[in-house]
Amino acid sequence: MSDDIQQQYDALALLSGGLDSILAVKVVQEQGLRVKCLHFVTPFFGKPREVNRWESMYGLDIAVVDVSDDFVSMMRGRPAHGYGKVLNPCVDCKILMMRRTRALLQEYGARFIISGEVVGQRPMSQRRDTLNVIRRDAEVRDILVRPLCALRLDPTEAEERGWIDRSRLLSISGRGRKEQMALAEHYRLPEIPTPAGGCKLAEKENARRYWPVLSRLPDPQARDFKLANVGRQYWAANRWLTVGRNKADNEGLRKLARKGDLVFKVCGFPGPVAVGRQIDDDPWTPEEVAHAASFVASFSPRAVRSGELVQVELSCAGSSGQLTVMPSRQPGPEWAENQWLAVREEIKADARKLYDE
Repeated sequence: MSDDIQQQYDALALLSGGLDSILAVKVVQEQGLRVKCLHFVTPFFGKPREVNRWESMYGLDIAVVDVSDDFVSMMRGRPAHGYGKVLNPCVDCKILMMRRTRALLQEYGARFIISGEVVGQRPMSQRRDTLNVIRRDAEVRDILVRPLCALRLDPTEAEERGWIDRSRLLSISGRGRKEQMALAEHYRLPEIPTPAGGCKLAEKENARRYWPVLSRLPDPQARDFKLANVGRQYWAANRWLTVGRNKADNEGLRKLARKGDLVFKVCGFPGPVAVGRQIDDDPWTPEEVAHAASFVASFSPRAVRSGELVQVELSCAGSSGQLTVMPSRQPGPEWAENQWLAVREEIKADARKLYDE
């Protein structure tokens, strides 16, 4: 590595796009230090389309880092530190991002890491003991600086070695926002972003979409969770059908369909696109395909009102054909959307099973 690359940045910052992460960068930049911000994305969080706007608005230097595969792998194996109130593995998520940031230090020629965490702000991931667990398990104990609350924590090697001036760091704690708002005014931020959040795994509506993917597919991948983000999600045992709700969904589903998927579209009537995700070693039977086509057709009001058999175009693996069906949600498998209360009990049972093992 050349000297030019080694001297490119002083620190790497985890940047969610929330207020705290932006302020943490500003506190460090105010010391004349060069910061490269890393914005992590997965199917569950991240706003890569906002990066250019953030760079211009806040004077930041940002790189997008996609950790989808690593994140889904962690979810498949179940997070070592468990979930929050919904399906959010906040502690393991932060450890994963810290580890990836540590691995990128040499690439960017940086010496330490900064994050916008505040002691006591979040009940699961920002308790003092949890903050210590994160820096221990991510192996960043000596190089992780939390500028907003550093004075409430023990000095790190980065501070003791003078890479950053500890006396100019802050001692914010708790869930209040008064000090952050004052800082935002001090730095004249043109727009006050949300405190952070934005993780779909923390929302019940999304958790009920994701849990069946995680628990019923034999080897769920990032692309499966991307599909779960779109349209209506229906399951019949381990058969999964996604039905578009509008034009945007329909276009999105066509893009997300992979080679082995079944893609349905009613012919001659306005209606949704639907994707049936097949498992390679467990293809759908002809009867299941026909029932799914009938179910999809039932989402076309005009097709239903016709009272007649309709044609449904079926595409799979580069070939296509048509099925003649009656629009109906019966007979056949009982396609159903998973409800949060039932999903919550499944998540709890899964956690108990892992604990017993």
